[in-house]
Amino acid sequence: MSRRYHTTELGSIACEDLSDVGAGKEGWLVSDPNLLTALDTHSLALANRSIVLVLHWSDDADPSSYRLKIVPDLSPIAAEYISAIEWLVFDDVRVLAIGTSSGFLLIYSLQGDLIHKQLVNNAKIIKLRVRGTNKDLLEDTSSEEVCVVMRATVARFDGSDIQSMLHRWFRERQLNFWDESYMRRDQEYSGASFGRLPYQLWNVSKYGLCADAAITGIMPPPLMEPQSSQRYYCAVTVGDDAVISAYRLSEDRSRSIVGAILSKVVPATFSTISSISKMIWRSDTTTKKQEEKPQPLARASPLTCLKDYPRKGEKLTLSPSGTLAAITDSLGRILLLDTQALVVVRLWKGYRDASCLFVEMLVKKNSATVGSAGYQYEKSDYCLCLAIHAPRKGIVEVWQMRTGPRLLTIPCAKGSKILQPTYRFVSSISSSSYVPLEVFFLNGDSGQLSVLNRSLN
Repeated sequence: MSRRYHTTELGSIACEDLSDVGAGKEGWLVSDPNLLTALDTHSLALANRSIVLVLHWSDDADPSSYRLKIVPDLSPIAAEYISAIEWLVFDDVRVLAIGTSSGFLLIYSLQGDLIHKQLVNNAKIIKLRVRGTNKDLLEDTSSEEVCVVMRATVARFDGSDIQSMLHRWFRERQLNFWDESYMRRDQEYSGASFGRLPYQLWNVSKYGLCADAAITGIMPPPLMEPQSSQRYYCAVTVGDDAVISAYRLSEDRSRSIVGAILSKVVPATFSTISSISKMIWRSDTTTKKQEEKPQPLARASPLTCLKDYPRKGEKLTLSPSGTLAAITDSLGRILLLDTQALVVVRLWKGYRDASCLFVEMLVKKNSATVGSAGYQYEKSDYCLCLAIHAPRKGIVEVWQMRTGPRLLTIPCAKGSKILQPTYRFVSSISSSSYVPLEVFFLNGDSGQLSVLNRSLN
């Protein structure tokens, strides 16, 4: 009865198409390491190595009324497969981003059209992170980004660049919808007709390869550094060699010695060799599509690391502001990291194979005003908490941040996952009520989807 009291059922995703992503046996949702999930409002994306299934549900329609299958054109020679998925949600545009084992970023529309394809780096993409920080008293600038995580590098795409590209694509698509020649040209270019999206790329393998990473936000420049207009970012990584590592990321590629060599010496040398070869061999003038290459690396300065063999970092979860990170390790511990001071401020033990998500709950003791009719909830009404899913215990615990008590213990069925909708890019400040972070429960065996209630009462 406690689970019914603290959660609200939303519907079921059960349908025949789920067999395409491995459904049909007990525990299929959590037993397959290649099965990926991404949640958005009324939509769920499930992906195995070669196919993505998008399911949609609503309160007044059949949960399986909208189904979409996306089969990316992957390279059979390189044994390429889908390694990461995430939603990209803007004010009026919603698309699905896919990362591949060959380092390509693919963006698809909800009609299954390939909008964009770009090589980020010649390495497997293990995570796509979408986050943003609004301008307030603590942050003098706003930042919205898509972070692409690989084993040795991280890349950052600015949200405004992606939004501009998507608007151009949808506008041109709408204007030329009935033009058959445009449709053929669009398929031929395979999403590359708008050129490359600008991005920054950093090497974060100073202390070993990473299992997960995140750009936590903007940080001040180093001491004695001359003031400039460029931004510095903080990146936190977790991995086998170092449980936690932190880096200061610079936007300026010219300060990287490797980047300077790659961006100046190599192109000049290649141009000279190409000119000489043309003079000698007088090759024909047939044009070939130039092979896409990743861009030079920018400077990443190591800040600190925590090595504690045989402990290994496994997964990382960021709070909405990026000031806290929950990190799970191979010894069944959960570390709460202050990403600004770069110190561990809390530790939980006995949570093997755990998953963590930050959630905002209504925990005010004086709820007379808050519970009155017509009251619009504000951000100050909610308290930041951490939901810890312990599958071996079959429970989900909710702890108040940073040093608060355990507020809830909720039974969670075996074969279930906790999920959270992706960050929504907002171009302007909305006048509507504040939308807090929520945690959803997906039971893979029954297909039932439910949400954790915001109030503890």
